Amino acid sequence: MPSTVAGLAIAKQIIRSGTSPSANYRAACLAKSDRDFVNKLKMVEEELDETCHWIEIIMRSGLMQTSRMEPLHRESCELLNIIAKTIVTTKKRLNEEEISKLKKS
Repeated sequence: MPSTVAGLAIAKQIIRSGTSPSANYRAACLAKSDRDFVNKLKMVEEELDETCHWIEIIMRSGLMQTSRMEPLHRESCELLNIIAKTIVTTKKRLNEEEISKLKKS
C-alpha cells in the first residue's frame, strides 16, 4: 500500500478486518450452543464482508494493482460464502429441531 493518508487508513482497516475472522471463528468453534455458534459466525461474516469491501476499494481506486489484489479478493469472498452457507445451514437445522419439538408436544 502507498504511504499516503488514504493508503495507510485503508491498510489499517484491512489488517483489522482481515485478521479478526480467524479469532472469531475460533470463538465460534467453542460456542456454548448452536445459537451462540451462529451469533459468533455472524461476526466472522461481517468482518469477511468488510475485508472484501476494502479490497474492492483498493482495486477500484488503483492503490494497488488489481492483479495483486484479485487472488486475495477471491479467497476472502470464498470464505465469506462458506461462512454464510454455514450460518444458513445451522439456522435451518435449528428451525427443523424446533418444529420437531413442537410436533412432539
